[in-house]
Amino acid sequence: MTDRRLAIDAWESLFRAQHEIFGDVNDDFDGILSQGEYDVLLTVTRGDDMTARLRDVTANMLISQPSVSRLVDRMVARGLITKCADPDDGRGSLVKATDAGSALFRRIASAHGRAIAERMSLLNDDELAQLRDLTAKLRKKQPGC
Repeated sequence: MTDRRLAIDAWESLFRAQHEIFGDVNDDFDGILSQGEYDVLLTVTRGDDMTARLRDVTANMLISQPSVSRLVDRMVARGLITKCADPDDGRGSLVKATDAGSALFRRIASAHGRAIAERMSLLNDDELAQLRDLTAKLRKKQPGC
């Protein structure tokens, strides 16, 4: 049986580390993009022809579907992405990065990647692999839950 106090201490440490790191790396966006906008562009630019289904964008986000839809609409208005009907799914939509959105994403992603690598350089490669594996294990639904 897991030690309850140790489990709570580990959870609190993980939560505080995440909060501090997010605070640091959010500075990478310079107010040009929000974390959510960055996440949308990350998903879209990884797709074929820099296009993704809106439902796939939503699945990768940590916010509700209506919030993603409003965020996408704001990004369309800013000229960062376009949105059109999905020809393969009459109820769905496709979102595509514009040239401006793609260029902005590449510029921000480069700085963001450097900041993440710098912050994570406190750990060696074995520790990074262990952290990746442990957090992946935590994200998986446990049997009986």
